[in-house]
Amino acid sequence: MYHFYLFEASMVNSNIPTIDLSSFFNEGNEDCKKEVIDIISHACSEYGFFQIVNHGVPPSLMTRALEVSKMFFEYPLEEKLKSSPTPDAPLPTGYSVQPEHSADKNEYLLMFPPGSSFNVFPDQPAELRKVMEDIFSHFSKAALLVETILNDCLGLPPKFLQEYNKDRSWDFMAVLRYLPGAINKENNNIGLTEHQDGNCITFVLQDEIGGLEVLKNGEWIPVVPTEGSLIVNLGDVIQVLSNNKFKSATHRVMRQEGKFRHSYVFFNTIEGNKWVEPLPNFIKETGKPAQYRGFFYKDYQQMRIRNKTHPPSRPEDVVDITHYAIDC
Repeated sequence: MYHFYLFEASMVNSNIPTIDLSSFFNEGNEDCKKEVIDIISHACSEYGFFQIVNHGVPPSLMTRALEVSKMFFEYPLEEKLKSSPTPDAPLPTGYSVQPEHSADKNEYLLMFPPGSSFNVFPDQPAELRKVMEDIFSHFSKAALLVETILNDCLGLPPKFLQEYNKDRSWDFMAVLRYLPGAINKENNNIGLTEHQDGNCITFVLQDEIGGLEVLKNGEWIPVVPTEGSLIVNLGDVIQVLSNNKFKSATHRVMRQEGKFRHSYVFFNTIEGNKWVEPLPNFIKETGKPAQYRGFFYKDYQQMRIRNKTHPPSRPEDVVDITHYAIDC
């Protein structure tokens, strides 16, 4: 069948699965939908990553979004700094650049949902604000679809994840440019250090340069750009709720020699006061004890932010989801 062929072809090329979601935009097609659910379940168990096509985000908007963001990042630094974050924002909305000593080598624009009082947009190029708001709205709709599919993949009651994660005001999006990598210095060409995302679901739109890699069985697998596709990866919240049934995959970005890399990253997340712990059915049904102690999401988020603002001197002191793991 068509979807299964897509999955097999991706595996042969050592890439993550690419899955067509068109059946979810049409009435019927129940067999196709079931097939997609099975493939995504496998991808989430094995990788925590997959790519989607026919996801509802217009390809023309995706192309234009990358074009307009490239225009912005080509402006002189003093012009970009006019859109610096306001001090009261919970995250640095607007323009930021990584400190020179940071292991991450990128600059970015960050925004909360359209209409948020925290948002700071550049004046130029004039089209950028509208494009960012438009693609944010489309990402939000696509995330709701993927969330619904994941709900079925996990065998949860209808709309369970939607109700659990119904406060959409804390979703955010980053528009990034990575600096070119140095020639013949492969080990120094990290653009974003290896990590797991702390949220629920992440979308990545990357340009043709690529560079995103996912870790599986000790090997880094490149996520090859596919025209019209969005990359989906699961975050720590889904891993904890599913008691490790689904993975929050380790990934990184490698800079390419002499080339800038551009991307959009959308973070579907939860409100800070939300309590996160393994759901009972992933304990009872499997007979597997809880792998994590519960926590408020804001506490974990604050520790993750501190990793960036005050990097530990030892890599082993970086806080990740294992901070809440239970030794069984």
